[in-house]
Amino acid sequence: MMSSTRNERKDRSRERIIESAGSLVRGKGISGASVAGVMEGAGMTVGGFYAHFPSKQALVVEALRHTLRKSRALLAAPAGDMKGADWLRAVARSYLSRSHRDHPESGCPLPANLGEIARGSPAVRRVLAGEIGDMRDELASHLVEDGLEEADSEALAMLATMVGGLTLSRALRGSDLSDQVLQACRRHIERSLSNH
Repeated sequence: MMSSTRNERKDRSRERIIESAGSLVRGKGISGASVAGVMEGAGMTVGGFYAHFPSKQALVVEALRHTLRKSRALLAAPAGDMKGADWLRAVARSYLSRSHRDHPESGCPLPANLGEIARGSPAVRRVLAGEIGDMRDELASHLVEDGLEEADSEALAMLATMVGGLTLSRALRGSDLSDQVLQACRRHIERSLSNH
C-alpha cells in the first residue's frame, strides 16, 4: 500500500513537471524552458528533476508530445460534434484566432519551437513527425467525409497554412498585418474547402 502511494505521488510530480515544461516550451521555446524554470513552475526543487527524467532532452520529448496532444484537443473543442468541412472550418477559426495568437503559453507549441526542433535531436523530430502524422490523419478523416480523394495532401497543406499563418501573425503582433495574416489564412482554407 505504501509503495503504491509513493508511486502515485511520483506520477503526480512527473505530471506537474511535464505541465510546467509544456507551458514554458509553448511560451518561451525549448531553449527558454530551463530545468530550473520548469521545476520552479512545478513547485519543486531542481534536485528532484533527475528522479523523474534522465535529461532535459528526455523531458522535452515528453513535454512536446503532451502539449501537442493537449493543444490539438483544446483547439478542436469548438468543433464539437461537427463533421467534414464544418469541423475543419471550426478548427481553422479556433487555431487562426487572435486569442490563440495572443496566448502562446496555452496554445500550440509549434510556432515557438519549429526552428529549434529542426536543429534539434532526432528523438524530438521523431515525436514531431508522429504527432504531425496524427494531426494530418485527423484532418484528412474530415476531408474524406466530404468526398475528397487526396485528403492526406490537402490535410498537410491546411496544417502548414494554419501553423505558418499563426507563426507569422505572432511575429507581426502589434501591427495591422498580424490580423490580416490570420484573416487571409482563414479565407484561404475556407476557399479550399468550398472548392471540394
